[in-house]
Amino acid sequence: MAKQEFRLDFCGRGITVETGEIAKQAGGSVLVRYGDTVVLSAATASKQAKEGIDFFPLTVSFEEKLYSVGKIPGGFLRREGRPSEHATLTARMIDRPIRPLFADGFRNEVQVVNTVLSVDQDCSTEMAAMFGASLALCVSDIPFNGPIAGVIVGRINGEYVINPTPAQMEESDIHLTVAGTKYAVNMVEAGAKEVSEEAMLGAIMFGHEHIKQLVAFQEEIAAVVGKEKMEVKLYTVDEAIDTEVRKDYEQAIREAVSIEKKLERYGKIDELTEAAVAQFEAKEYASEADKNKAIKQVKEICHGIEADEVRRLIIEDKVRPDGRKIDEIRPLDSQVDLLPRVHGSAMFTRGETQVLSVTTLGAMNDNQIIDDVTEVESKRFMHHYNFPPYSVGETGRMGSPGRREIGHGALGERALAQVLPSVEEFPYTIRTVAEVLESNGSSSQASICAGTMSLMAAGVPIKAPVAGIAMGLIMDESSSNYTVLTDIQGMEDHFGDMDFKVAGTSEGITALQMDIKVTGITEDIFREALAQAKVARGQILENMLAAISEPRADVGKYAPKLEQFYIDPEKIREVIGPNGKMINKIIEECDDVKIDIEDDGHVIIYHMDRTAINKAADMIRGIVKVAEVGDIYDATVVRIEKFGAFVNLFPGTDGLLHISKISHERVEKVEDVLKIGDTIKVKVMEIDDRGRVNVSAKALLPRPEHKKQETKEAANTAEEKTEE
Repeated sequence: MAKQEFRLDFCGRGITVETGEIAKQAGGSVLVRYGDTVVLSAATASKQAKEGIDFFPLTVSFEEKLYSVGKIPGGFLRREGRPSEHATLTARMIDRPIRPLFADGFRNEVQVVNTVLSVDQDCSTEMAAMFGASLALCVSDIPFNGPIAGVIVGRINGEYVINPTPAQMEESDIHLTVAGTKYAVNMVEAGAKEVSEEAMLGAIMFGHEHIKQLVAFQEEIAAVVGKEKMEVKLYTVDEAIDTEVRKDYEQAIREAVSIEKKLERYGKIDELTEAAVAQFEAKEYASEADKNKAIKQVKEICHGIEADEVRRLIIEDKVRPDGRKIDEIRPLDSQVDLLPRVHGSAMFTRGETQVLSVTTLGAMNDNQIIDDVTEVESKRFMHHYNFPPYSVGETGRMGSPGRREIGHGALGERALAQVLPSVEEFPYTIRTVAEVLESNGSSSQASICAGTMSLMAAGVPIKAPVAGIAMGLIMDESSSNYTVLTDIQGMEDHFGDMDFKVAGTSEGITALQMDIKVTGITEDIFREALAQAKVARGQILENMLAAISEPRADVGKYAPKLEQFYIDPEKIREVIGPNGKMINKIIEECDDVKIDIEDDGHVIIYHMDRTAINKAADMIRGIVKVAEVGDIYDATVVRIEKFGAFVNLFPGTDGLLHISKISHERVEKVEDVLKIGDTIKVKVMEIDDRGRVNVSAKALLPRPEHKKQETKEAANTAEEKTEE
């Protein structure tokens, strides 16, 4: 197929799609040019379904090439290594809206690779990759019920803006990424500066209107260059096995779903599933493979019965597995100061979900260094999320965070970052770590609640406390009957159609995240979910504030204290000294204080002990100090000449005390009244244009009586002459 190009003017910036020339052996590939941003998206599927798996094996990657922004990678090897946090989050963001649009039972392995080749910071690489991923699937031979597209929405002075530039985003109070089909929205990711529910809903719907333009453009391209879709056999369970399992176990599993306690409920369902498995293990099979396949299907059927019952109870009877009302929150508990030596700690419990959060404060040179294709070079605030397997009563891998942990951490970070004090107000690097101790639904939002309290306990002057809640949805798409749930637990999340996380203060929303399993969400469902979430946030905030009502007045005993001041930028070199000799000396003599000096002369000194800070501050001020006319010093004589003495005012600065300025009486020889090492009080009288300092001791001495009389007589004589 020959190269073909398609163009669209989208909100004042051009999008060009090229296909047919690059990566032709992929199932489908497109080169997307958005401004000077260039992303290659390629989608490929295996020809056969993957045997023995009970999920759809879709992999989406976002490959950041640092040459795209003119950078050479850091690290020893000087080549790209594991995906950056930005790349991981972008890949997740693309995966979420496209995954629901593959047919149930599709088991062919699909891989979508988005490679960033050139970056124009004013034209989003993330949205270009999302567009390209969807289009690559649409033009490929892979069955896909798309297309989808995404846009970023900002709001500047009350006006919504599509795909704002980084400069525009600095002025925006909303940073929303929204994706969807031409029919409905199916993914939302947002951070906001305490905006109202109506403002956020308006942004979502504004974004969807522009998504429709991008979807129509993809449909136009696919109609011209799209390949014929491959024939695939969708996975289904054996009807005979399904009939037998349902006959013997369906009623008991449905009854077990209504057991209130999580572990007891899951235990009973597991017991029934194991009984069904044992029943089928006792049968005879043609091969071991057939037996394994039958056992796997038995488990799948039991799981399906459980899901059907959860959904039926909620949609038809408005009854939840644990007996709560539709808008009822599980029991809450908030505590602070659990750990004596950390800078701040808190624990938040909601039902069977429990998170411990610990805040640590550090110097500004503890900022995280960022090595990716964005303009961000360092990060002052980090919110890290850990999810050990014991939190759900299981064993499993422990180690570096996976995509889920990185995603949940980023959501919490976005929610809390909106209320942090500025660097000028609070010049610390801040890290909160969420340790999930127990989980049964929405531990990410519990980490936000615990994080808020641990920040307050650490003395971080946040603008307002933030609480988070997870909303759910059970929907019958055939009848459009649905139920919105407040505070979903694990079973409702697993079997439900929506996971809609909303975080915010009493004034407004600070973060959103939505994933769905249905084709899309309507404006009415959004409005209802946001309204229920606002009520729930208020209830949670009330519980949190009972534990700690406001940020502590100062940082804790074991947190670093600080002092900040400004010095002349021209003097920074003197404070550092050759090869850092001077600043290392200060650090060593002041009990290993931490010192940050910015290019504008802003000095910040950190230490646990205020005495060490004061000593370091005095040493730095001494180095950069300059004499000013009128200053008075107890100076030390360091050199004597015929015309006067040189006296040291402070380290690095001497002044000339002329022989005529030593005393009111005539001094014949300097040595008659001064010797090296003497201390004499002097006043700065003049600083010449070469920076030389002239001082006087006489100016600070009382005039002798005879001198006073002579001066008075001279004045009288002058007055008499004037009268004549």
